[in-house]
This record gives sequence, structure tokens and C-alpha cells, in this order.
Amino acid sequence: MYHHPIKVFTAAPCCTSSTVAVDTIMLGIGISPFAVSVVLVAATLLWLLRRYLAGGCCYSKARLDGKTVLITGGNTGIGKETARDLARRGARVILACRDLAKAEAAVADIREDTGNSNLAVVKLDLASLASVRECAEKINREESRLDILINNAGIMMCPEWQTEDGFEMQFGVNHLGHFLLTDLLLDLIKSSTPARIINVSSLAHAYAKMNWDDIQMRKGYNKRDAYGQSKLANVLFTRELSRRLRKIGVTVNAVHPGVVATELSRHVMKPGSLASRLISLIRYTPLVWVFKNPVQGAQTTIHCAVTPELLNTSGLYFSDCAPKEPSQHALDDDAARRLWDMSVEMVGLI
Repeated sequence: MYHHPIKVFTAAPCCTSSTVAVDTIMLGIGISPFAVSVVLVAATLLWLLRRYLAGGCCYSKARLDGKTVLITGGNTGIGKETARDLARRGARVILACRDLAKAEAAVADIREDTGNSNLAVVKLDLASLASVRECAEKINREESRLDILINNAGIMMCPEWQTEDGFEMQFGVNHLGHFLLTDLLLDLIKSSTPARIINVSSLAHAYAKMNWDDIQMRKGYNKRDAYGQSKLANVLFTRELSRRLRKIGVTVNAVHPGVVATELSRHVMKPGSLASRLISLIRYTPLVWVFKNPVQGAQTTIHCAVTPELLNTSGLYFSDCAPKEPSQHALDDDAARRLWDMSVEMVGLI
């Protein structure tokens, strides 16, 4: 967050002469008290707006000593800040990432910042089901427990790309990859109860529907619709998995991190377009205050991962560290079961 404080000289209630002196100084340099008042009021309103946009904050002081956490896409953005926070709480944190060099750099940074050396990296490319299986096999072989799984990685509004297995990229990475990873790690997670699974979704789910007749969008690709569908799938997956894990000691919740200034938005606009330049201007200047920063964007994920009061809370959708009502499409239990059955077949779990 960028802070540019305005120093305001105020006098004690009984020191009216100081107030007069300040007014005299302002008038002497050509700034009227009215103009200064307008600036201060505007600055206060902007500060209040910034506080509102920053959203909720996780205030829990819970420790995670002895716990193991796996975070997909933990090398950058909100994933990295989530990893940093949980490492600071004493957890063993594993970053599951496609780019191992960036992941190792993130681990080095987090280790230096938190003093926690119990960090690890594992290769994971969610656009490859083979890579997902290799990652899960390694975790199951080398880890004795998995207390918290955070399905954080994602891709947003990319061109019409396909995964290694031929799936529409956003549906394949944001949903199918995490669906398979979670299923393959589920026995380890169940053996570590009480355990938690957090799926990072988005408010974009509220403007989407499942395109059941053309789930891969081969008949007419729209990158925004595809992104929204993949985020709706995250919430439906959360709902159905929570139902299946009821009374087992594993909770599952979905989160909306907010509008965050991260690398995720790199495909939103065409490179070089006016809209793209405007987004870049906002992201890389003090105008970034209209977005959450990665630390703020990570708060709801952290809240769902560590807050003791949520030990038995499952199947919900959170935003700004509080449960929120998702869209009507996201509350459709029949759709959740249909997506589950379809996903099982698509990733080859039958």
C-alpha cells in the first residue's frame, strides 16, 4: 500500500493563536484555508475508500507448528504472500509451481524474511495431468502428513489455448488440474485430520454459468466466459467435495481474494492496446490503490486456513474474511454433482 501522508499542524483547543498563525502562513503562500480544507476532505475520503477496497484482514494469531501446507502457484502474488504468512506461523510450506527457478527464489526470500527453513519446492504444471500425477506421487511418497491444501494457482482470460491433454486452458488449469491433484492427495489429507482445503475462486463466478453443451468452448471461445466458468467450477467443486467429506474432519471452502494487482491479469487485455496501457499505468503507479496488493489479497485465504473458529466450517464461499452468498448457479447441488462426474471422466479417475 502506498502512503503519502499529509502533515497537518493542529493546535490544542485552547491555542487559537496557533490556528490563526497557520492560517496566516497558508494565506502568505497563496493557499486559502478553503482550498486546504477541500484537499484534506478529499484525502480523507480517498483514504476511507482505500481502506474499504483493502477488504478484510485475518487477525488470528494461530500457530501452525508441526503442520504441513501445500500451496499451488506459491512463487508469486497472493500465493507467495500466503506462503510467507503460514511459514511465519511455523508451518512446513511446500510450493507447488511450474517454474522451479522462481519457486526457489520465492523460498529463499520467505526463508530470509521469516527465519523458517522448513520450506520445499515441488514441480507442478496444472496444464499437464501427467505433471499433476507426478507431483501428487512425490508428495504422497515424501510427506507424512498434509494438513492444509491451498489450490491457489490459476490463469486468467488467456487466448484460446489448450492444455497438454487438449482441454480448454482455463478450465483445465483452474479446475481440472486442481480437481485431480486434490483427489490424489485426499488419503494423505484424511490421515492428517483435522485438515483444510481452500480453493481460490473469484467473484467472476457470479457472472458465469456452466456451458454444459460445450464445456471446452470449441464452438465460440470467449476468454471472459471461459474464466468465469472455471471460477464457477471452483465453487461447485468446493460444494460437492465438502458434501462428500462431511463428518470426516476435512473442511473445504472457496475464497474470492478481491481485485488484486498481480501477474494473473497479464492476459486480460491485448498487448499494446489502450486498455492494456491503462491497466499498466494503474498497476505500476500510485494509482494502484484502486487494487488490493498481494498481502491484502491473501488475507481471506489465510483466514480460512488458520482461524480456529472455522475448524468445522465447510462448503462456504468467503470474501473479505467473511462468508458471502455465492451466485445461484454456485448453489446448484445437481450441477455440482454433474461437474464432479464429468471431471472424474475427463481426468481419467474412472
